[in-house]
Amino acid sequence: MALTNKQRASWCAIAVTMVGGFEGLRQAAYLDPVGIPTICFGETKGVRLGQRATLAQCDAMLADSLAIANGAVDTCIRAPLPDYRRAALVSFAYNVGQTSLCGSTLARKLNAGDVHGGCDELLRWDKAKGVRLPGLTKRRQAERNMCLVGAT
Repeated sequence: MALTNKQRASWCAIAVTMVGGFEGLRQAAYLDPVGIPTICFGETKGVRLGQRATLAQCDAMLADSLAIANGAVDTCIRAPLPDYRRAALVSFAYNVGQTSLCGSTLARKLNAGDVHGGCDELLRWDKAKGVRLPGLTKRRQAERNMCLVGAT
């Protein structure tokens, strides 16, 4: 579904705040909690320890990655998506990737019209390499709450 510029601006502002808040900004590469080299707002692709990035580079990476995550949401979710639900799913896809989103029970439930069941599925994704991470638990709870905004 093609979004208007106003719709795009709305979910994007919400997603930037959500992702930025949970990922945090680190301009020097570091190892995330499970040992993956990471920089900026949680970027991992092609990152190596010792790497540095400017704020402008981090902002550009975030914008590019959010666009990719939104594309994943468009590919995987056929159900109508109010702004907050889209932002929650973009945040989720940003964190776990398109393959995980598309193959999830979350996507199947949302596409079947089960908004509550689909949004509740977010809570199951709070582990990395099999270890429950408190930060991921908090993020998934926030994403679930956003996903349910406007649900009846």
